[in-house]
Amino acid sequence: MKIYLAGPLFNDGERSTLSAIAARLRADGYEVFVPHEQFVEMEGLDEAKVYRTDLEGVRSANLMLCWIDGTQVDDGTAVEIGIFTQLCAQDPAKHRGIVALCTDLRMVRRRGVAPGDGINLFVAGAIKSVGEITWSVDEAVAALGRLRDAR
Repeated sequence: MKIYLAGPLFNDGERSTLSAIAARLRADGYEVFVPHEQFVEMEGLDEAKVYRTDLEGVRSANLMLCWIDGTQVDDGTAVEIGIFTQLCAQDPAKHRGIVALCTDLRMVRRRGVAPGDGINLFVAGAIKSVGEITWSVDEAVAALGRLRDAR
């Protein structure tokens, strides 16, 4: 099973968090596509190359885990969620669903209080149409296992 791991990757902390999540998933036997691992050299990198590489990663994945911490979902992550939602609708046997991981205390405090738990309602709706929002790495890993085994 291949997981596309989506999330913000623009500073050391974000990349470190994504790398730690990827290591956990790999230890559980998943193959994991992590966008920032694809581009070791930043020289010569352009939007066309990033788009082609990441889109192929999204298309080849069976599951998506998206880290959605922050006051709003990262824009690239939102695009990846949208694309994968449509892939799930077109081929649910291959593309099994999305698990969102939210550990941000600003969102956790809204959990069960605000519609979508404070997450953009369109993004939350897209995620929940093919998966679920989780609140810890352990919950996310369990949800991925349920999606993996569901079909």
